[in-house]
Amino acid sequence: MSKGPEATPELNDELIASRREGGGLPSDMPRWMAGTITAIDTLNLWAGRIFAWLTVPLIFAMMYEVIARYVFTAPTVWAYDMSRFLYGAMFVLGAGYALSKGVHIRSDFLYRNWSARTQGTVDLVLYIVFFFPTMIILLWVCSDWALTSLVRGERGMDTAWAPLLGPVRMSLPIGIALLTLQGFAETLRAAYAAKHGKWPGA
Repeated sequence: MSKGPEATPELNDELIASRREGGGLPSDMPRWMAGTITAIDTLNLWAGRIFAWLTVPLIFAMMYEVIARYVFTAPTVWAYDMSRFLYGAMFVLGAGYALSKGVHIRSDFLYRNWSARTQGTVDLVLYIVFFFPTMIILLWVCSDWALTSLVRGERGMDTAWAPLLGPVRMSLPIGIALLTLQGFAETLRAAYAAKHGKWPGA
């Protein structure tokens, strides 16, 4: 059954996530703001594309372990560690890219019914009050934690392989830094929506 001409499409999760893909940044956006958003989006786009390739060694490690264990009865001591390291690194390193695409989990049952101006205002306040303080603390703590682990040559003691933990722990400050940068771009988008009553790209 087709909808009448007066019907408006429901603002569902997919539309909220893709609203920025409707035509790029508006011409009335200040040049510095548009340039900053574009630069950060591009950085996280390439980060997402590069870190997505971690899926390949992750799949290889799992396939190798399954074949070695069940076909040759020769389980490895490294596959489990490599799988959790690669999955964890891919998750945190791709967080900025996920935010740039608007696909992080959020409660939209109220948000979707608000005007763009209200959405932008709420997002702006939440980014400033909660997001940035949290990210700054996480970046500080995780950087110290990862660097200490790297310098001391810390090893995992929960498996026989005892791998070095420093390299994989370095993915935390890198991923948090990328996420924080993307948060700045989203804050600029929210500021524009709060002022102009429309989302950039909507």
